[in-house]
Amino acid sequence: MPRGGGLMAPGARPLLLLLVWMLAALARRGLAEAGDGGWQLRGPGAPAALTEEQRCAVERRADLSYSEFVQHYAFSRPVILQGLTDNSRFRALCARERLLASFGDSMVRLSTANTYSYRKVDLPFQEYVEHLLHPQDPTTLGNDTLYFFGDNNFSEWASLFQHYSPPPFSLLGTTTAYSFGIAGAGSGVPFHWHGPGFSEVIYGRKRWFLYPPEKTPEFHPNKTTLAWLQDIYPTLVPSAKPLECTVQAGEVLYFPDRWWHATLNLDTSVFISTFLN
Repeated sequence: MPRGGGLMAPGARPLLLLLVWMLAALARRGLAEAGDGGWQLRGPGAPAALTEEQRCAVERRADLSYSEFVQHYAFSRPVILQGLTDNSRFRALCARERLLASFGDSMVRLSTANTYSYRKVDLPFQEYVEHLLHPQDPTTLGNDTLYFFGDNNFSEWASLFQHYSPPPFSLLGTTTAYSFGIAGAGSGVPFHWHGPGFSEVIYGRKRWFLYPPEKTPEFHPNKTTLAWLQDIYPTLVPSAKPLECTVQAGEVLYFPDRWWHATLNLDTSVFISTFLN
């Protein structure tokens, strides 16, 4: 019986095509987790105002020592930290499909995206991810915008948080508390202030607007940051504009005590803050 001939056995071609398709799908998934974690899903367009600042006004430091941090930033001004920790493992665990597989049935508590966060809503994490992570409508008020940030159930999410490495700096007399969040493009929290802390972007980009304690910004507490950016920001004279910068994935912003700040997610973003209480 002749051999070879380059003939493919009946049924082998469909199986080969299926194998090629499966390998391509796995490759796409791997690229998504390495890049945007699968969070930048195609859907309704994001608002046109979601652009980065023209020039970052917050200093970036990749080689900051603890003594320099305390002397130059801890009590006086924000700074963006680069490369002080390796959170690649935590980042991989925060990919969309991995979080849904691990915590899809877990209940999460959402806050309204206004300065005083009047209302709280509990719902399954998967429902939040699949139905509420759409781009922000600029006309929607803050108390009608649900935002997953803080109010984390630390015992339920401990298997994730144990893999996070916070910035290696602390302040005397303070303890640390994590606040983990995921939010859609155009969402954010309007101006508010509290104690000092760090905020790291895991996926996406987050634009920050900051004022020192003695300089109260002009804003409406029930209008979103996106509405403020579109309506108020263009009217500000240069001396009244905030410090601002876009924090990229893998970067950490430090903000001192009582500094006013507002945030705007330029993409669907995954982020975690370390508050110094």
